[in-house]
Amino acid sequence: MDIQNERRRLLDAEDGDEDPTGLISEQEAYLSKVKNRNLYLATFASVLGPMSFGFVLGYSSPAIPELTSIADPRLRLDDNQASWFGSIVTLGAAAGGLLGGWMVEKMGRKLSLMFCSLPYVFGFTMIIAAQNVWMLYIGRVLTGLASGVTSLVVPLYISEMAHERVRGTLGSCVQLMVVMGIMGVYLGGLYLDWRWLAICSSIPPTLLMVCMCFMPETPRFLLSQGKRREAEEALRFLRGPDAPVEWECARIEEACSEQGSTFQMSDLKDPGFYKPLMIGVMMMIFQQMTGINAIMFYAENIFEQAHFKESDLASVIVGLIQVVFTGVAALIMDKAGRKVLLIISGVAMAISTTAFGVYFYLMSKFPPPSSLSLLVLDKAAEEPHADLAWLALASMAVFITGFALGWGPIPWLVMSEIFPYKVRGIASAVCVLTNWSMAFIVTKTFKDMMILLTSAGTFWLFASMCILNVVFTIAFIPETKGKTLEQIEAMFRGTSGP
Repeated sequence: MDIQNERRRLLDAEDGDEDPTGLISEQEAYLSKVKNRNLYLATFASVLGPMSFGFVLGYSSPAIPELTSIADPRLRLDDNQASWFGSIVTLGAAAGGLLGGWMVEKMGRKLSLMFCSLPYVFGFTMIIAAQNVWMLYIGRVLTGLASGVTSLVVPLYISEMAHERVRGTLGSCVQLMVVMGIMGVYLGGLYLDWRWLAICSSIPPTLLMVCMCFMPETPRFLLSQGKRREAEEALRFLRGPDAPVEWECARIEEACSEQGSTFQMSDLKDPGFYKPLMIGVMMMIFQQMTGINAIMFYAENIFEQAHFKESDLASVIVGLIQVVFTGVAALIMDKAGRKVLLIISGVAMAISTTAFGVYFYLMSKFPPPSSLSLLVLDKAAEEPHADLAWLALASMAVFITGFALGWGPIPWLVMSEIFPYKVRGIASAVCVLTNWSMAFIVTKTFKDMMILLTSAGTFWLFASMCILNVVFTIAFIPETKGKTLEQIEAMFRGTSGP
């Protein structure tokens, strides 16, 4: 097929001269011959990275209680050290985002994924062999560095491999595997001490390196390097033997040749670059300003207030809710669309954080009775407090459900879809750096916000941010469901895609 003639015909059709269904039917005919088995296999291999990332994020929750009460004074953490042990990962991840942006351009997506497994394993090895607090910190920074690289590379790898029918579902698997990793480390924490937990946490990144040896590089990266034969082989592996991959290869090649291959400063004036960059950065800011870290921070206390004595088990329940609803989001992503799920997610989180603010406001009016007062007060004195605890439980369940449906997985998915190929690495690095920097700022200033604004005021601030992210979604975020990456690029440039 002559791609140039077909594209010209489509442009004429959009002017009213011809119905463009010829191209649509040809695209549908191509996709009908595609077999997804190897694509699913490559996706599974790559998302071992986000699972490793989840183990890193969740590791501090079961490990910190042990490390703050350990007999060895060289490893015992005080409150400040425990805070740094939990949050220093975000600094490593921010640096990893910048490193990942360089790696994907110089080394490619596949090699970047393979190499990022090394700091995961080295980091957990440092923690396992730790003889002092600084070795624990170094281990956490290394695993954070790997997490930052992973959070950039894996969405790009999947989006550049997948076709438009399943890209949303497969892209959502990134966040699904993160929350599965978190739940896995919570479950492991019920039975293992902190050293054995670190050993188990090093298994997924080891499997990542082994499995990725047998997976292809993305066709788009290979074409950007002038390796057309290798790109066709990669597409044949990913699409199956029956698909006429030369057609898809030519379509990608044409889009790459139109853009040019290198980023220049003049590209900053191109709406095809600055519009998606603005959207990507703002989505990362809004994701962290929803209050997800604050909710998770309070989860253990809230369960205790509601008389759930096993706080470790409560963490597993929270992780299970995240897994279930992130899985639901993955299943419906390519049917419901990104924009609808973001709006539903934002509204649910706005309602739940508002309710949390009400909970803390009422808690300040009806503080729980002290043990001394319980000796002289009847059981009715406890009832307002018990009722409020269940309000908090309901709010937390709604919030986690809403976050898992939209603002958890979709910012990472959209980031991997909207940037032009030649700036995909650097623009994604800016987004990842923004996300992890905001995560660090919110985590480290959270206690100060609680003092300055009160607990209720802090959560009402989060609620207002959730309302803003709904408005931002409606006004600025485009729907990318069912579009090829080349069509999405053309939409931002204001032209017709190939």
